[in-house]
Amino acid sequence: QVQLVESGGGLVQAGDSLRLSCAASGRTLSNYAMGWFRQAPGKEREFVAAITSIGTATKYADSVKGRFTISRDGAKLTLYLQMSSLKSEDTAVYYCAARLRTVPVIYTGVKDYNYWGQGTQVTVSS
Repeated sequence: QVQLVESGGGLVQAGDSLRLSCAASGRTLSNYAMGWFRQAPGKEREFVAAITSIGTATKYADSVKGRFTISRDGAKLTLYLQMSSLKSEDTAVYYCAARLRTVPVIYTGVKDYNYWGQGTQVTVSS
């Protein structure tokens, strides 16, 4: 199994940037497809971004495309989400997720993932 711990959330102004991190333990991230999801109060958890197990391909939700960048650092065993031009509607708890997969496959559904972090709060004021 793999344990995931998110960090980097906080309170920012609209237009600001934040970089979220997801550190792994138990196993390395190199053999896992990874993704970021977010959930606002009263809303369903929604897809934000995903990356293949070897980091060769990415996919983004339309709402964040062009503003968010997902990446992974094998040396640090960490998944990142660089968020720029933040909007108030980006306010949510952000979760990282993982699924064991050695082939370069991207997953975008909540049910596609086996492992989840505890979440980190991102609040954007406008």
